[in-house]
Amino acid sequence: MLARVKPRAVACLSAARRLAVRHSCTKLFVGGLSYDTNEPVLKGAFGQYGEIIEVKVICDHVTGKSKGYGFVNFTHEASANTALKQMDGQSLDGRHIRVQYAQKG
Repeated sequence: MLARVKPRAVACLSAARRLAVRHSCTKLFVGGLSYDTNEPVLKGAFGQYGEIIEVKVICDHVTGKSKGYGFVNFTHEASANTALKQMDGQSLDGRHIRVQYAQKG
């Protein structure tokens, strides 16, 4: 016999699953980048929030052009959290960017 799951329990399960899937609390996904945004520009925009380990703009392996998203990896969770809160929805190179915690995948 299948047990019924209450909607609230499902919501809690979903939140727990999102936390488990999260790659790191220091690595951010940045979407909506201009195709002209490169790694130095991205590092300059996010560097004001703390020390950065790595910045990566994802490019097409054939053309070498940006795919419009990238990752910023901070040394400290607090820096990543502040950057996420401050940069999500902001304009960078003429585009409104989306910032969220990176997920495994």
